[in-house]
Amino acid sequence: MPPPADIVKVAIEWPGAYPKLMEIDQKKPLSAIIKEVCDGWSLPNHEYYALQHADSSNFYITEKNRNEIKNGTILRLTKSPAQNAQQLHERIQSSSMDAKLEALKDLASLSRDVTFAQEFINLDGISLLTQMVESGTERYQKLQKIMKPCFGDMLSFTLTAFVELMDHGIVSWDTFSVAFIKKIASFVNKSAIDISILQRSLAILESMVLNSHDLYQKVAQEITIGQLIPHLTGSDQEIQTYTIAVINALFLKAPDDRRQEMANILAQKQLRSIILTHVIRAQRAINNEMAHQLYVLQVLTFNLLEDRMMTKMDPQDQAQRDIIFELRRIAFDAESEPNNSSGSMEKRKSMYTRDYKKLGFINHVNPAMDFTQTPPGMLALDNMLYFAKHHQDAYIRIVLENSSREDKHECPFGRSSIELTKMLCEILKVGELPSETCNDFHPMFFTHDRSFEEFFCICIQLLNKTWKEMRATSEDFNKVMQVVKEQVMRALTTKPSSLDQFKSKLQNLSYTEILKIRQSERMNQEDFQSRPILELKEKIQPEILELIKQQRLNRLVEGTCFRKLNARRRQDKFWYCRLSPNHKVLHYGDLEESPQGEVPHDSLQDKLPVADIKAVVTGKDCPHMKEKGALKQNKEVLELAFSILYDSNCQLNFIAPDKHEYCIWTDGLNALLGKDMMSDLTRNDLDTLLSMEIKLRLLDLENIQIPDAPPPIPKEPSNYDFVYDCN
Repeated sequence: MPPPADIVKVAIEWPGAYPKLMEIDQKKPLSAIIKEVCDGWSLPNHEYYALQHADSSNFYITEKNRNEIKNGTILRLTKSPAQNAQQLHERIQSSSMDAKLEALKDLASLSRDVTFAQEFINLDGISLLTQMVESGTERYQKLQKIMKPCFGDMLSFTLTAFVELMDHGIVSWDTFSVAFIKKIASFVNKSAIDISILQRSLAILESMVLNSHDLYQKVAQEITIGQLIPHLTGSDQEIQTYTIAVINALFLKAPDDRRQEMANILAQKQLRSIILTHVIRAQRAINNEMAHQLYVLQVLTFNLLEDRMMTKMDPQDQAQRDIIFELRRIAFDAESEPNNSSGSMEKRKSMYTRDYKKLGFINHVNPAMDFTQTPPGMLALDNMLYFAKHHQDAYIRIVLENSSREDKHECPFGRSSIELTKMLCEILKVGELPSETCNDFHPMFFTHDRSFEEFFCICIQLLNKTWKEMRATSEDFNKVMQVVKEQVMRALTTKPSSLDQFKSKLQNLSYTEILKIRQSERMNQEDFQSRPILELKEKIQPEILELIKQQRLNRLVEGTCFRKLNARRRQDKFWYCRLSPNHKVLHYGDLEESPQGEVPHDSLQDKLPVADIKAVVTGKDCPHMKEKGALKQNKEVLELAFSILYDSNCQLNFIAPDKHEYCIWTDGLNALLGKDMMSDLTRNDLDTLLSMEIKLRLLDLENIQIPDAPPPIPKEPSNYDFVYDCN
């Protein structure tokens, strides 16, 4: 007979003694179990002891986590967290440097456990560690020269213990002094410092900035971007990751008015090119944490565009209007009026209106009105001006090319630029905070100081090219934008390493290629997603569900043989249940042996009217699964169990012979009660039958007769001489 669920079999170790095998009763208090273990080894004062996992984690067993103990777990009897914390608190203050070093090493290891951490913090251990860091750094550095490497680095263990203790979130970060911050910052600012100390110091600074606004201001005063950047040029990826994490934290917590200033400093210090050279293009793989930090930096950089994206153009602002004049001047300079400035104001206005129409603005008279929608606001105008100035030939070609086409086929540059800017902001999620789990960074955005503007310039040329390939008119504007979005998204998923590579990826994704990809996906996709197909599915689905329902009920009418199970043992006793042909009564009864054919109704003595059924429950909700014993622990049996509840406290309990029969019966019973059939079998049947029916209806079957009966199976051949044996 299997042991009760509350009994767990474990091995317990004690130094100098043979491991003890014992059964732990999870209902007993943990203190009583520890006393029993101590008594077995004749150890007094059981309250000074505790149990912990014997694996590398060394986590203590508490009343909160004791349910995680599994059969076969190896535990260790050890000093209680309170005893360990007290002793280590005294040992790290020892006058012996060897003893202190060993104590700090143990503290760094034990501090990962939240139970120990709570006890050590209760002894004001955090304050003790910060005092040691503030006052004892010089002594540690002298020790480092004379002590053997096997003892490790005292300061490194101190900082490790501090980081582990603070990670539990028990103590607020706001409690630390300026002296401590200065000391940690000094470790980061030194050019030659032990890697482990540098890593812990960077981790502490990042946590300070992220967890306290006051500490952000203090850290920002002590650490400059110029002092952090040299750590990126090294070969240790972990140090590079922590360095970028600190930069990201300072960026994220900076006030809005300081972020642009900080971005300018990062540009001056050539952060982007340093990351590109020493991180992205270094001869090693980028781990997940580094990828996440690069993603965060990418998001924070693009979020600087949010202010312009959400700024409406002021039609009365002359400086902003001058940008539109500049766009017109660059495009039509050769066609502009002579320098004698002759002509009336009306003629000049008429010429401007004509040119603004050629530029593709919606409002030809006052194009400033086109930029009053946010997003993309003024960001669209910024992109247009950048394109006109830095890619002047391409800009002039696009504008003049479209102004010479027929009205219905011209690609409106102004409108396209505004919508494209909005679309690119949506793709890059400009204005959204970075996700805590995402690591989707794009290397190409680290190859140029004005990566978003260059991204726009490539995409606006793509849009113009796609417009021509589609032979689009103004009515097709939204269709063109959808195709361009698909082209951009597909190119981005390949993670091009440079903007030029991104451009070449787009060259291969012409409109014709997109059509081929779409066609291929449609052919390979079982579940069509186009609107007409979805509408057809909705129309057909009730018919298919009714077909499945009838099949389930027909199977219930045929009936099924169930085995009888009990808590003590399994016996070869059977019972049979079937539904009457009129679907109104369930007939059931015991059988001596498994039936070979159909069981007649009159051999089943018991009846249950369908009208009396209150509910159908499954799994753990079944009454016979709530009883103690072997059945409760058998997961396979649990997944096959269902019960019919009727009258006040009556039930009919089932254990299906397999998953297929379980789905058939639960579906059929739910159908009888007027409820949805929710089994996996129904979902699979529905998908299969829907797919077949849709494909049949989409076939061109004009003048083709589909037979009602399947074709006959042909006779076997007289010989099999045509079979070739490959062996």
